[in-house]
Amino acid sequence: MKSLKTTLILFFISTLSITAQSKDTEKADKYFNEFEFIKAIDSYKKLVDSNSADAYVYTQLAEANFNIFNTAEAEKWYAKALEISDDNADVIYKYAEMLRANGNYEKSNLWMQKFIKKAPNDERAISYKSNPDYISNILDGEKLYELQGLSFNSSESDFGGTYKDGVLYFASGRDTSGKKYRWENESFLEVYQVQLGNEASSGLNAEKVKGSVNTKNHEGLVSFSPDGNTMYFSRESFYEGDYIKDKDNKTKTSVIYLFKAQKVDDRWTNVEALPFNNKSYSVKNPAVSADGKTLFFSSNMPESNGGYDIFKVAINEDGSYSNPVNLGTKVNTKDHEMFPYVSDNNTLYFSSTGHLGLGGLDVFYLGDDDKVYNIGVPVNSNSDDLAFTINEETGEGFVSSNRKGGKGNDDIYAVKRLKPCRVLITATVEDIETSKVLSGAIVTITDSSGKVLSTQTSDEYGKITYTSRCNMPLDFKAVLSDYESNQVSFTGSEKEEETVQIMLSPIEKIIKDEKIELNPILFEYDKANITAQGAFELDKLVAVMKKFPDMVILTESHTDSRGTKRYNKNLSEKRAKATVQYVISKGIDKSRISGVGKGEDELKVECGSKCTDEDHKINRRSEFIIVEGKSHKQ
Repeated sequence: MKSLKTTLILFFISTLSITAQSKDTEKADKYFNEFEFIKAIDSYKKLVDSNSADAYVYTQLAEANFNIFNTAEAEKWYAKALEISDDNADVIYKYAEMLRANGNYEKSNLWMQKFIKKAPNDERAISYKSNPDYISNILDGEKLYELQGLSFNSSESDFGGTYKDGVLYFASGRDTSGKKYRWENESFLEVYQVQLGNEASSGLNAEKVKGSVNTKNHEGLVSFSPDGNTMYFSRESFYEGDYIKDKDNKTKTSVIYLFKAQKVDDRWTNVEALPFNNKSYSVKNPAVSADGKTLFFSSNMPESNGGYDIFKVAINEDGSYSNPVNLGTKVNTKDHEMFPYVSDNNTLYFSSTGHLGLGGLDVFYLGDDDKVYNIGVPVNSNSDDLAFTINEETGEGFVSSNRKGGKGNDDIYAVKRLKPCRVLITATVEDIETSKVLSGAIVTITDSSGKVLSTQTSDEYGKITYTSRCNMPLDFKAVLSDYESNQVSFTGSEKEEETVQIMLSPIEKIIKDEKIELNPILFEYDKANITAQGAFELDKLVAVMKKFPDMVILTESHTDSRGTKRYNKNLSEKRAKATVQYVISKGIDKSRISGVGKGEDELKVECGSKCTDEDHKINRRSEFIIVEGKSHKQ
């Protein structure tokens, strides 16, 4: 279930603009609007059981489960709603989000494509289109942190992790002796502290902060002035007598306010509400800048983009505050941005559901280039990851998460930044026959997905250098006029320095027996487009035709034996045309190259019905016959 920190302190309530179509839903809607999500789910399910459910009911069921972080059920009911109607872009996005939260990234990407078609101008769609492979980039990226669970976590909700003067402050519902909170039948949240040091692993050291901070209402995350004498913290607005009653005047709904308290001896007293609190919206998650001059927080006030946004106010010398300022669309999205934290080098960290993440809340940071970056795994998971803090000098900090494997609904994890592991790679380009170093070669470095990481020209010593993260597989491709291009794979290393040799053969070596002999130009099954592998090989053909300008080539394209003969003939002709067009695009006159499709008439591997995938791949090939300029054969 979704933890108290989300349903209560965050008020992470989704509000899709869908209108109920039946009075039978009124009771369930009443529970939903009062945040009685368990009762709402039961009521909506009764409508399902009585065959009275429509897209609205299914969506509400999904929303209710979403708000208690039952992601499997939320995914199920979003899918049901979309079976009836897939017109609502927000429902599509939420379904994709739940698929991500449940680790079904491939299917999530398919639904994100549908979301893009429905809402192409939505900032979430634009962000996704700019980086559709972001999930694999996050999962396969360099691990910059390590996490360790802390033994003072309880079986209840524990989250936060503000470190000040040797003490860690956090919110917890571990005191189960008092009154339960009716929405989830869990204990109220209060602010605790634990002395870190030799006894940091002992849960017995965690105790409530002394003074007037904790009340019978919920209290949440804290932040401090630089001198440690002022604490800013979240608290329910009930304390101020501010709440909204339902139409029956029975149920009271609060929001979240920010307060500050002063330290007197070892007690927190003189509690004051901040002047920009308002019973119409929440302000929460305080974070004071390192110089103490700015207070950051999260709010769903009218100036927000849609959900919760991150705002800031100036803390003036006289103790007053400026008007709240929204951090703008470089940080805030139409979804939720919360839990800001500004480190001692003024880097802004925060959690978001709107930026590209793994599902739920992910931790992000704002780079020096004003772009937002996902902090990566293992800090982030497909659950809620929040309240990230870090000491930039020591690399130590904390993050909270409701990921699997914890003690309670939420747990606090110690974060340690790892020293980046880097390897300096020196690649040398040489002539394979003479071992002469070759300057002027264009060397392209790509990762395992084919993404170009660097393009350099070999120097007078035939060398280029590249710094890579450790254990990262790379491909080095070298191209030089009058030489056959070559590609060398580097499997990765943890050594400080490595060397790579790229040996090139004179281009005329590929002229054999009235043909240009290349590695097979492989096509994907049932397709005619030139692949990256095909382009690499065809560049060799282009090079030899440029060296021998009177050479004329006939391209023969072949298919495997799957499909009808007529279909394969047509497919091979398309492949031949694509091959010819590629060569012409590289500057070869169209009179010097032509193509013909052979279909399955000249199979290299005659395997009948017993062909393997490798056999089919070999049969899908192109061959290059020299029809003029034979005097230049070697």
